[in-house]
Amino acid sequence: MRARRGAPPLRDQVRDELRARIGDGRVAPGDRLYESAIAEELGVSRIPVREAIRMLESEGMVSVLPRRGGVLVRRLDRQDVEDLFDVREALEVVAARRAAERADQPGLDTLARLLDTGRQALAAGASDTVDEANTAFHEEIHRLAGNQLIPEMLAPLTGRLHWLFRQNVEHERVLRDHDDLYRAIADHDPDRAAAAALDHIGASRRMVLQMMADSDREPVG
Repeated sequence: MRARRGAPPLRDQVRDELRARIGDGRVAPGDRLYESAIAEELGVSRIPVREAIRMLESEGMVSVLPRRGGVLVRRLDRQDVEDLFDVREALEVVAARRAAERADQPGLDTLARLLDTGRQALAAGASDTVDEANTAFHEEIHRLAGNQLIPEMLAPLTGRLHWLFRQNVEHERVLRDHDDLYRAIADHDPDRAAAAALDHIGASRRMVLQMMADSDREPVG
């Protein structure tokens, strides 16, 4: 990893890499990270690594352990999950409503393609690809909403939201929800799109919280 003309600052590149590793499970909640090891692996100095870790700390994804050394990847407890869903629910409903008002045909084609990708991946048993398609589906809705504040407000939650997405064990239900949401947006029906988004986030909230209850352990990762 090296600085390139026009590329984001190294601290941002390191943050994005660490955020992705936490989001996709390569680094699990409760794991420790060490500046020196990360710097060596990524081929950068410890300064951008230290800055990246501070950024992730401000996002609530890691906790710095100054006395014991290293950085601890945070576990999410029930209240963390409730808080995340509260924020996600508010923003996703607004995004769906605005997307229904503003979506153009290329954007609708992208949503339809992502739905097809998810269905094909589910049939093939490729759950990781299903999750990727589902995440991209929501990101496209955010883009179609035409409100830059929505992705900006969600950006600091990216790693934690990806953790939520990985908890999905109801792939068929999620795809049905997305199909309902897509149809409402394609019909340019804001009220129906908002209701579909609200139902979708509510069902996902219940699923994750039930999984946490079934696991009978808090905090969970």
